[in-house]
Amino acid sequence: MKRLPVGLQSLLIQCTALLLAGIAVRLLHPQFSYLSPLWQLALAQAALACVLSLAWRQPAWWPPLHAAFLPAILLTLQWNAPAWMYLAAFLLLLLFFWSTARTRVPLYLSDRKAWQAIAAWLPTQQGFSFIDLGSGFGGVLFDLEKRFPQGRFVGTELAPAPWLISRVRAWLQGSRVQFMRRDYAALNLADFDVVFAFLSPAAMPALWQQAQAQMRSGSLFISLSFSVEGRAPDHVATLGEQARHRLYAWRM
Repeated sequence: MKRLPVGLQSLLIQCTALLLAGIAVRLLHPQFSYLSPLWQLALAQAALACVLSLAWRQPAWWPPLHAAFLPAILLTLQWNAPAWMYLAAFLLLLLFFWSTARTRVPLYLSDRKAWQAIAAWLPTQQGFSFIDLGSGFGGVLFDLEKRFPQGRFVGTELAPAPWLISRVRAWLQGSRVQFMRRDYAALNLADFDVVFAFLSPAAMPALWQQAQAQMRSGSLFISLSFSVEGRAPDHVATLGEQARHRLYAWRM
């Protein structure tokens, strides 16, 4: 069952949690009479879905999503919001998470600690080309461009909203950073000296295969938070106490 797609996993988790919550509420209802039966069901289902997600070892962002799902629906129904607001909210989320269901890569944003650690691994005396796979709002690229004026910086992002925000930021700042709205899987990574990714565990195996097949000898592959199987990193920078706050680099 662990090989099921995460979307199907989540559907099974939600349905199982709802069934168990219904049984629990029916048995324990007198002890929680200060809550309405509907809220008893929603809160019990939320807790059980979160526990099931943790037990299935889903990615870290899934347990809170499971916990919030049914209570959020209940709150929304009680709010009696006009129908157009639901459509607007859906379209807004779609613009920011355009391909998350297919790529299993949510919108992750790196911070200044990571940018500084990346900068320590880049050449200071020679030109180089750098690409950020899933560039979000372009933060790392704008920061590195200021530090390395001799570099060429490129970002690729599928989600329309982050890509557009990046383009507008580049225009306002007079930046030379190029932003493409393309799937990195369709790119040739041999065109770049440094490849940086902050994706997800689900995306790393395929990306690592692509990097090994395409990147030139001597080029640098950098990943924030997520390592790869089969080869230990050549460099590791610790950005915080938790394992996910690490920067990994491999010399190809």
